[in-house]
Amino acid sequence: MRRFIAAALLLVSTLAAIGQTFAAGYKLQKDVPYTQKTDAYARERLKLDVYYPENAKDCPVVVWFHGGGLTGGHKDIPAQLQGKGLVVVGVNYRLLPRVKIDQCIDDAAEAVAWVFRHAADYHGSAGKVFVSGHSAGGYLTMMLGLDRRWLGRYRVDADSIRGLIPFSGQAITHFAHRDMNGRGNLQPSVDEYAPLYWVRRTPVPMVLITGDRELELFGRYEENSYLWRMMKLCGNEDVKLFELDGFNHGDMAQPAFHILLNEMGRILKTGR
Repeated sequence: MRRFIAAALLLVSTLAAIGQTFAAGYKLQKDVPYTQKTDAYARERLKLDVYYPENAKDCPVVVWFHGGGLTGGHKDIPAQLQGKGLVVVGVNYRLLPRVKIDQCIDDAAEAVAWVFRHAADYHGSAGKVFVSGHSAGGYLTMMLGLDRRWLGRYRVDADSIRGLIPFSGQAITHFAHRDMNGRGNLQPSVDEYAPLYWVRRTPVPMVLITGDRELELFGRYEENSYLWRMMKLCGNEDVKLFELDGFNHGDMAQPAFHILLNEMGRILKTGR
């Protein structure tokens, strides 16, 4: 585990491992449909944005899932990931309560599968796909990486992801799903919709990042800490936990991007 004081956070120079920045600049392709689903809500919602370097090849790719408690939010390309030699894919997914939680997760899986198929079209590498997101996006990141069934439906092996880096993701069953089933925020459960339920040995590095345990939502640090411990006990060597002292659930994303970039560089340098 790592505890970071905000003033001590520094971005180590890892751009050589992550990829070069390119003078020719970047392009943004917006609202690219990624689904084979045909219902009206899917056609409206299931689109993604792709930000990519114009003159490059085999760049690392970050699939970014937005937060919003699975009930709100919209795709974006985080400013902290721009200009770093990365392909960044911001994903929309359908939201509760208009759909059920399994449909949210399935949408996320379909988007990641689309990225694996199309990474090279945007100068990215399917062998360097990282998955990340904040809050609800962190939860989706964990679920896709640990429960192999979701990506398996789209003929993608979850263990082909290069790294999982969730920001303040929920490790127990997501509170929005619990709320829809009459359980409150302080009534935890661990079932098939909990990342903890799917703890296993995996070759994919996992970097768990949360805010300060005293400022986070409903034990979010402790959930991630337990997930970290269980992953370790399952034999996973490359799993880390960072706690960002002084940052609450929303504010922790800003310094977390420093960790994401550093850890991507480390993973790409060392391989697995």
